[in-house]
Amino acid sequence: MGENTIVAAGKQYVSRGNRATRTGFGEALLAAGRENPDIVALCADLTGSLNMNLFRDAFPDRFFQTGIAEANMISMAAGLATTGKLPVAASFAVFATGRVYDQIRQSVCYSNLNVKICASHAGLTLGEDGATHQILEDIGLMRGLPRMTVVVPCDYSETVRATNAVLRHAGPVYLRFGRPNVPDFTLDEDGFEIGKSIELHPGKDVTVIACGIMVWKALEAALILEKEGVGVRVINMHTIKPIDTLAIVRAANDTGAIVTCEEHQFYNGLGDAVAHVCAMNIPVPVEMVGVEDQFGESGKPDELLRKYKLTTEDILEKIYLALRRKN
Repeated sequence: MGENTIVAAGKQYVSRGNRATRTGFGEALLAAGRENPDIVALCADLTGSLNMNLFRDAFPDRFFQTGIAEANMISMAAGLATTGKLPVAASFAVFATGRVYDQIRQSVCYSNLNVKICASHAGLTLGEDGATHQILEDIGLMRGLPRMTVVVPCDYSETVRATNAVLRHAGPVYLRFGRPNVPDFTLDEDGFEIGKSIELHPGKDVTVIACGIMVWKALEAALILEKEGVGVRVINMHTIKPIDTLAIVRAANDTGAIVTCEEHQFYNGLGDAVAHVCAMNIPVPVEMVGVEDQFGESGKPDELLRKYKLTTEDILEKIYLALRRKN
C-alpha cells in the first residue's frame, strides 16, 4: 500500500508500518477495562480473531463467551446494559449486523441502550473466506437504524482512539474495523471526536472523502496529483453517522467536486450519505469509489481490491472524472 510521506498543513503523515485495526481494538478494550470496572465484553466464538483474548485473560469474570449464538449475544448485551454495565459485543461484521439485525433494532436501538457493537473482518479484505463473509452492506444496515452511531476508523492508531471515544459515548454504537495489516499513519494530535471529520490534506480543486482503509489510498492519490498541480483535499470521515455535514458543505463550496471512497457498497454507505448532504445543501458533482451492487468472492485482499476497483488508481480515475464534470 506504499510507504509515502504526506506533508499537509505542517503535519507529516507517514506509514509507520502495517498493523491490523482489530489489534488496536483489542488493546484499547483491555486498557479501558482497567479504567472502568463496568465494561463487560461478549464474543461469539471469535475471541482470538478480534484480539479479545487480552480482555478475557485480564478480566475472566467480565467476559462472556456466547458461542455461535450471535442473536443471544446481542440480547445478553442489552440486558447487561439495563443493569448499568457497559457491554461490548463483538464478532465478524457479517454476523454482528446481518445475522442479528432484529435484536439490534428491537433490543438495542428501540430501547436506546448503551451497547457497543464492535465488528471485525468487514469488507472485501476479509479475503479467502469469500462472499458469504465479506459483508459490504453493514454500514447501510446500521446507518438506517434510529439512535445508532456508526464509526469506521482507518488504521491501528485511530482504532485505539475510536474505541476509547465509543466507550465514552452514550447510546448504541457500531464500530467497524478489519482483518488485514494496513498502514498505520494517523497522529494522536489529530484527536478523535465522534461526528467530526479530520482534514488530512488541503486542496482547492477537488475533495476526496474516505473512510476505513481507503483513507491512506486517498492520501496516495493526493500526493500523485499534487505533483501535477492539482490540489486534492482529503477528509477522513471516520464517523458515517452522524455525518459531518459542515465539513462536506464547506468542501463542496470550496472545491466544487467530491469523490467518496469506501470498502462497502456505495449504495447506502458513505457515498450515499455524502451525496445526500450535497443534494440538500449545495449540489456539486459527486463520484463514488466503492463496490457497485455486487457480492465479493474468494481471493487475496489486494486482488479483490483491484478487481472491485478500490485502488489508488481507481480513486485517480474518479477524481479526473469529477474534475471534468466540474469544469
